Amino acid sequence: MRRTARETEETARTLTRRTLMLGGAMTAMVAILGVRMRYLQVDQADQFKLLAEENRINIRLIPPERGLIQDRNGKIIAGNEQNYRVVITREAAGDAELVLRRLAGVIPMTPEELERAIEEVNALRAFVPVTVAERLSWEDFSKVALNAPALPGIVPEVGLSRRYPLDRDFAHVVGYVGPVSDKDLEGLAEPDPLLRIPKFQIGKIGVEKWMEDTLRGKAGTKRIEVNSAGRVMRELERQEGDPGTDIRLTIDADVQNFAQARLGEESAAAVVMDVTTGDLVCIASSPSFDPNLFVRGISHTDYNALMENDHRPLANKTVSGAYPPGSTFKMVTALAALEAGVATPDTRVRCPGFIEFGGRRFHCWKRGGHGTVSLERSLSESCDVYYYDIAQKVGIDKIAEMGRRLGLGQRFDIPMSAITEGIMPNKQWKLERHKADWRIGDTINASIGQGYVLSSPLQLAVMTARLASGRAVSPRLVRMVNDQELPVPEAPPLDIPADHLAAVRQGMYEVVNGDTGTAKSSRIVDPTLIMAGKTGTSQVRNISAAEREAGVISNEDLPWNRRDHALFVGYAPYDAPRYAIAVVVEHGGGGSTAAAPIARDILLRALSDGLPPLEAYPSSQRGRIESMLNELPLRDPVTGMTPVRTRA
Repeated sequence: MRRTARETEETARTLTRRTLMLGGAMTAMVAILGVRMRYLQVDQADQFKLLAEENRINIRLIPPERGLIQDRNGKIIAGNEQNYRVVITREAAGDAELVLRRLAGVIPMTPEELERAIEEVNALRAFVPVTVAERLSWEDFSKVALNAPALPGIVPEVGLSRRYPLDRDFAHVVGYVGPVSDKDLEGLAEPDPLLRIPKFQIGKIGVEKWMEDTLRGKAGTKRIEVNSAGRVMRELERQEGDPGTDIRLTIDADVQNFAQARLGEESAAAVVMDVTTGDLVCIASSPSFDPNLFVRGISHTDYNALMENDHRPLANKTVSGAYPPGSTFKMVTALAALEAGVATPDTRVRCPGFIEFGGRRFHCWKRGGHGTVSLERSLSESCDVYYYDIAQKVGIDKIAEMGRRLGLGQRFDIPMSAITEGIMPNKQWKLERHKADWRIGDTINASIGQGYVLSSPLQLAVMTARLASGRAVSPRLVRMVNDQELPVPEAPPLDIPADHLAAVRQGMYEVVNGDTGTAKSSRIVDPTLIMAGKTGTSQVRNISAAEREAGVISNEDLPWNRRDHALFVGYAPYDAPRYAIAVVVEHGGGGSTAAAPIARDILLRALSDGLPPLEAYPSSQRGRIESMLNELPLRDPVTGMTPVRTRA
């Protein structure tokens, strides 16, 4: 059918209208796209360039060098050493298991180490480097480098690792480092990113732990280029971090070494403290262990040996050991009685060998008694009945107050682990702890450092330093931080009358230097180094009435763990006190025979430039002492290795 001219014209107008509308829509869309492209490519160019760069460039942390720990004279006791290690990347190795077996033919690797390396390599992504061997000798490290063409994917690297050159001498003080664990991260709201680095090591115990923030330092950074799979292509930029801060302790490494050697394999502890500054010159716990084993990864065999040892080498007995102080506590009871006015230095008490109270006998260590004794004689001969008597008059609360004034029952703030507060009991303490009233029998037991009373060797050293100085001196372990000497706080007076302190000191003088003193065999004859002190023996078992009737079994006839603890506290020189000491020998028997001789030797070493001078010992003992000193496994002051056999 032929269309009319009018219809043709109408159709043309419709098509033109639609074309214009479609063209307009397309033009608008193009305009919108143009505006959006301009926004993305021009206005937001910097932002999207940064996002692209972040996908291409990664920033990784560089572990800082850990701060050094030194003794008071600058001798390194915790340092860093080069760690030659080998890493493998499975992606570059191809057949990683084959390469690792080849590596085992180049450097020493046990079958267990080889299998563990294979498992770890296969467990991680192909481009992640895995450390398969570390602490290699230079010879083994060189072998790996020379055989590199036959070991694809193997890369020898050099890093730093913690090392303790004096190993056992400072194990309990300095502690050791180890890999970060989940437990270490608990409670940290914003942990240092360094702690997320695989195998990054931090302090686990001792100074290493409690001064971790100071020793760790700040991380450096490196910018590396990675591909889309995350594999490192090259390093673009490196910025080193800040090394950790060096710390200098108050301890003298040579005195510490002598103390460890003198304690030997006894289960024992010794603390030497400057009576003026509070500086801990020696704080030794025995037996000890090699902290380097923990840094390197201790074996099950070595760890089980430490755990199963009944002398507890992992325990720091100087601060965590809590022992009945025995007769070393008698100065506390005496001062409390003097201050309360219930006794004077001339007060005399008759000792028949026991007292009776509430149908029970409380015995003196001397079965036949001491007769009538004064304060001075009660200390020098360690009469128990004297203290039973005056303690009932003064009461436990005043005794406990005096004990706390002298440093007992306190937790001192030094950077060491597991510091005990000990127990300095009173009536309120027993009511809260045991829901029971305090009894007179409890006071009698406490008066001679038994019953509920518990003290650490550190606390006993503080007590002795305060008795010697008359001031409330506190222990100090850190001497310098970053070569800056830390100020020594002035110790306030004890507020104990001078004549009371003089009376107690005179009794302690007689303990060591009197004809009937319990420690007279451990006296120092050099008039410039005279020592005062107090022996102590604390029971770890009850002695029955039947045993007393038949005769108390001697310590030598008992199993080791049922023998009495041996204690001694002292200071020297008597006329111008410089150092105080406390020694505890677990299950050592008598304080006069086991602890006092050790304390004398260590004090003399602290007061001397070298080994204790023979002239300071009674002439009858010099031959034996010389042989003993020459047999001690001491370190050479310079090399730290060769045993010393010469006298300074």
